[in-house]
Order: sequence, then structure tokens, then C-alpha cells
Amino acid sequence: MNGNSNDLMKASEGKVIRPGGTIGVLGGGQLGRMLALAGRAMGYRFVTLDPTPDAPCGQVADQQIVAPYHDVAAAKQLAEQSDVITYEFENVDADVTTLLMEQSYVPQGSKLLYTTQHRLREKRAIEAAGVKVAPYAEITSAAQLRTEAERFGTPCVLKTATGGYDGKGQWVIRSLDEVEAAYAELSRAKTELVLEQFIHFEKELSVIAARSPRGEVKAFPAAENIHVNNILHLSIVPARTAASIQQEAERLAMRIAESLDIIGLIAVEMFLTADGELFVNELAPRPHNSGHYTMEACKTSQFEQHVRAICNLPLGSTELMTPVVMGNILGQHVEPLLDWMVKPESEQMAPGVTAKVHLYGKQEAKHNRKMGHVNVLAESVDAAMQWIEASNIWEAKE
Repeated sequence: MNGNSNDLMKASEGKVIRPGGTIGVLGGGQLGRMLALAGRAMGYRFVTLDPTPDAPCGQVADQQIVAPYHDVAAAKQLAEQSDVITYEFENVDADVTTLLMEQSYVPQGSKLLYTTQHRLREKRAIEAAGVKVAPYAEITSAAQLRTEAERFGTPCVLKTATGGYDGKGQWVIRSLDEVEAAYAELSRAKTELVLEQFIHFEKELSVIAARSPRGEVKAFPAAENIHVNNILHLSIVPARTAASIQQEAERLAMRIAESLDIIGLIAVEMFLTADGELFVNELAPRPHNSGHYTMEACKTSQFEQHVRAICNLPLGSTELMTPVVMGNILGQHVEPLLDWMVKPESEQMAPGVTAKVHLYGKQEAKHNRKMGHVNVLAESVDAAMQWIEASNIWEAKE
């Protein structure tokens, strides 16, 4: 390892990785990039493993190991060079994570990946924490799918148990006539299927919670999320709902973090119904798109908090300093954003509004590909939303 006795020490609450140590990141995407940028400011070094040369994280890390995620030799190299290892997305090979745990220090462990990589296991873990999920059923045949769809009513949502993201790996069944086609399409994935009752929600909320090995737990303010084509479009903070609902969402996220023995961050996505009930939809054991607003709007960003948690430093304050709306920049938004960025300042901003741009260093701006985000800070979320509409950056939403 690169660390020495001054970099690493044993505390009664667990291992502490001091600044100067090396953090290994499994995955080289934008989350790893922003994690490395936050950690480098704190004095840490970074090495990342990703199969794509010049990956977003690799551009800002001290080194990138270019290799597939299942490459055992590359994983060993990552372990040898790292004092602590984290992952920036959950679809990491759990067997490789287990190997890394034997060779290095992976405080998040492989058990958490094993749980969150599989929707059925994840739902059972959420229920074990005493938190509600939408009614669901494991599906093993088209006939069973029809029976359960009749029981839940339509619409209902058929999902693959593994591998889905941004709306992939799922089918919203709007009538029983779609049952056979939905089963035929999703069963091609050769994984278990789960049918969920459709929750008629009023808002989608998410909370990022952090937990350290010493047992300290903190939650960031709840975000209200707006999706377009199953891809996050906007995160609005404070969420436009009662303070009691926001507090309950944060409490549930912290309960899940404690129940699952989370180390690092856990993103908890929820549905809020018209009668004020909260149902957890999904978990992500890492920094999350809906937490990007924290980079300028909170006293501690989600990325700094993740570094603090996995290194067992005291967690930072999660206090919100300003209302904010985070807008994702997809491939179709890049040119309008760049055009806006070169305008004179007098034409860029409305009074009392500030926009902070984060671009991820991806080479090709593909349609619906996440290329960056903008945090719009204002005196109110209404003022931020008005600026977003007036800017025309997000005019092409589809």
C-alpha cells in the first residue's frame, strides 16, 4: 500500500485513512470524477479502474488502470495501490469486490452490493428496516405475471431484478393485453423478474444519507425530483412539500443506512402519495445524481461526505445554505449550454440567480447521455425554476 503509519491508524471506532492516503475507485465515470475532485482538495490521492481510456475519473485521478471490471489482475493492481477502495456505481462484479476485500480495505463491503444489485433482495432489506415499499411479487412465468397483474391492477411495472437503470429493464404494463409481450421481452435478460404495483404518487423524493464506521449518521435535505423519459431532469431543494414530510423522508433514509450497516453514502429514492405516505422505490449505495445539488448548496457536498465516511473522518454538516435546482445536462443540451456560457454576464443571469456548471469530460455528446449538470442557486426555488425555463438550455427535453 501507499499509506504509512502516519497515513493509517487504528481508532476504537475503526480504521482511519488520513489525507495523503490513496483512494481506489472501482469505476471511472462522472461520480468517480467528482469524488476525486472533492478528495484531492482534502489531500487524498486517487487511482481508478475503468475499461474506457481517458474516463472522466481517470482525467482527474493520479492514475487510471484501463481494464474490464472483472479483470482479476487489474483488481489486484488497484488493491496494491490503494489504502481504501470504493465504487462509484453498484453494478460492480461482487466477486471482484470480495477479492478486493481480501487484498485491500473496502469499508462498503460486498454484502451491500449483493443486496442492492438485486431488486428482490433490496426490497426485502428495506422491509426488514421497517420501511414501506410498493407491493411486489417475484415473477417466474407469463401465467403468473397475468395472475399478479390482475391482482395489482393496471398499470403495474415489470422489472428485471438486476441490471436496470434510467428506465431500462422495465415495462409499464398498461393493460393485460401486454402481459405476454412484456414477459417475453424482459425474460430475455435471463434474470429474475419482479412485478410492482403502480404507486400513484404526487411527488418523487430522494435523500442521500451517510454513515461512517464509527456509527455517525447524517442525511442531506430531501430533494424533489422530476424525471423526463425515466431520466432525472431536475432536483429541487427544498422539496416543495411539507417540512414534516421532508423530515420523515430523511429519518427513513437514516434508518435504512443504519439497518443495512452502510459505510459511505446511500441514496434512497421514494414516492410520496397524495395522503402523505412514503414508499421507497430504489436504493443506490454511492453518490447519486439527485445529490449533485449539494456541491454548492450545502456546507458539505455529497462527494466530500463520501470521502469522509469511507475514510472514517467526522462527517461534515449537511446544512442547506441556499435554495437550489439541479438540472441535468444531456447530450442534446450541451450546445445550448455552451452557447449560453459565452454570452455576456448581463445576458446570462437574472438578479439574485447564480448558475454553477459542471461538465464531466465525456468525449461524445450522445442523445440522452448525461454530460454534466448545472446547479442553479437563487433566493427561492421558484426563482431558480423561472430562470431554467427562460434560459432555453433544456428546451430539448426529449
